[in-house]
Amino acid sequence: MLITFSCTATSDVTMFGDVAVNILKIMGYGEKLPNAMSAEDIPQALAKLKAAIDIEKARQSDEVEPDTDTDQEQDEADEKDDVEPSISLNHRALPLIKLLNAAIRDECPVMWEAG
Repeated sequence: MLITFSCTATSDVTMFGDVAVNILKIMGYGEKLPNAMSAEDIPQALAKLKAAIDIEKARQSDEVEPDTDTDQEQDEADEKDDVEPSISLNHRALPLIKLLNAAIRDECPVMWEAG
């Protein structure tokens, strides 16, 4: 499923459904589709999203790779390197953040729907 966010201030942003729903929950909105937020509610939603991104960044900077001394630990570290890296919330949310900033600038609502 895809979810498309739109407002009159800029072009639409389409995201995978699971990512979009996660971001909507972070901003204080549920899974209801279609839905919208008023221009007055956007700054608070954007602040919640940015706070979650800051928390994720702090968590990532606290993670330190342990030194690998044994062959088994080296093999485990090599296996970790073979795993696809996860995409951060910051990267996933960036297009939506731009849309929200444009909506704030032009004082227009943001709507989203499946499809």
